[in-house]
Amino acid sequence: MLLNFDRLGWWKLVLIGITLMTTAFLLLPILFIAALSFGSSQWLIFPPPGWTLKWYQELLADPRWLESAWTSFQIAILVTVFSVLLGLVTSFGLTRGRFMFREALKALFLTPMILPVVVLAVALYAFFLQIGLNGTLTGFVISHLVLALPFSILSITSALEGFDKSIEDAAVLCGASPLEAKIRVTLPAISHGIFSAAIFSFLTSWDEVVVAIFMSSPTRQTLPVKIWATLRQDLTPVVAAASTLLILLTVLLMVLVAIVRKGLKS
Repeated sequence: MLLNFDRLGWWKLVLIGITLMTTAFLLLPILFIAALSFGSSQWLIFPPPGWTLKWYQELLADPRWLESAWTSFQIAILVTVFSVLLGLVTSFGLTRGRFMFREALKALFLTPMILPVVVLAVALYAFFLQIGLNGTLTGFVISHLVLALPFSILSITSALEGFDKSIEDAAVLCGASPLEAKIRVTLPAISHGIFSAAIFSFLTSWDEVVVAIFMSSPTRQTLPVKIWATLRQDLTPVVAAASTLLILLTVLLMVLVAIVRKGLKS
């Protein structure tokens, strides 16, 4: 007999309690930092003695914060484009290809997800320092691409594995070239995987802080690095305001992913 939630008895209350505690554990820090961003105190004090929008005004009026946000946005967009393109080609090769060590190659591409980020950051820093890419836009994009590419490969590979290739073959039999069949038949069918790859690549780059710290220079910092550097110097609520906006964008993109994926699948 299948497990029925309604027949669990008092265990049902235990599971509900664990679920609520887990949800609170995940959400309370976010709500806490959001509340601090509206506090009237010039320090990070909870509960806030009053409420104000002053810190958001200071954030948006400071060119250093805006420049860091623009740098993060530029890097994230470039990483998203390259990650999706490389992930798409790689996924086709891993899914459709028949060659030796294919599974080993797939595992190799996913290594950045397993390797400690700080180890990867130190390795990239040492290498880029030798070739003069440290602190450059190119260096940021390449280092973030290393972290984002596994998410693209996973998303697109999963979509390709769920796609019936006989539909693509039927398009070829009807007169389409193999490339045309992939563009007009396969790509629309796996668009939900491509969209997920784009969003996760963007968020991986947008939120990255460890690698970004090693890649940063005095003239080029991403928004997470700017938050970290400011937090080490001054406990100003402007940091909370910047963090809240960072979290808000991430949540909005995740909601967009859920809506679009549901629409594409239906």
